[in-house]
Amino acid sequence: MGNLIDMPPHRRTRPNTSSPPAAGGFDVPEQSPAVPLDEVDRRILVLLSEDSRRSQRALARELGMSAPAVRERIGRLERLGVIRGYGVRLDWSAAGYPMTVYLSISAVQGYQQGEIVKQIARMPEVEWLDIVTGGIDMLARLRVRDHAHLRQVLVEEIWKLEGVQRTETSLAIVEIEPRNLVAELLSEPPDDQE
Repeated sequence: MGNLIDMPPHRRTRPNTSSPPAAGGFDVPEQSPAVPLDEVDRRILVLLSEDSRRSQRALARELGMSAPAVRERIGRLERLGVIRGYGVRLDWSAAGYPMTVYLSISAVQGYQQGEIVKQIARMPEVEWLDIVTGGIDMLARLRVRDHAHLRQVLVEEIWKLEGVQRTETSLAIVEIEPRNLVAELLSEPPDDQE
């Protein structure tokens, strides 16, 4: 996900290793180089994706390794940036934010988008923000309490930003439980490693 454009430090999910500002006036995160992962690395990542609270001792038992060896593997994966953090999956409805909103944003032609990106990324309701190709410039996912909260975010914040030409709002009506992409993609070695 390219959603780390000048996010506040508490909202970043990977180190800010950015290249010089792009023509739009915002830093573009560099793509991380691929890290060679062996079967043990992939298995650790799959197990942690299923339960990131699993202890290193429990991982060691499941992998048939010593706990210090597992600790070293995890430390290496963290240092190399493969593991960028650990998190909590919330039931957003139970937390008081039941509405998921997708907001497509188009900037005024020729406008430096950097300031728009920075201001939108700072909004607490913005879960992620991507710079995209196609007929729009940005795509954001927001979490809001209700229609009044959404209206407040749009009218008092987004629509007041200089350089925002047009927005289109889509409400999620059903959220499908996300797949465990880590397990699906890393359970088998890539084709070029077989």
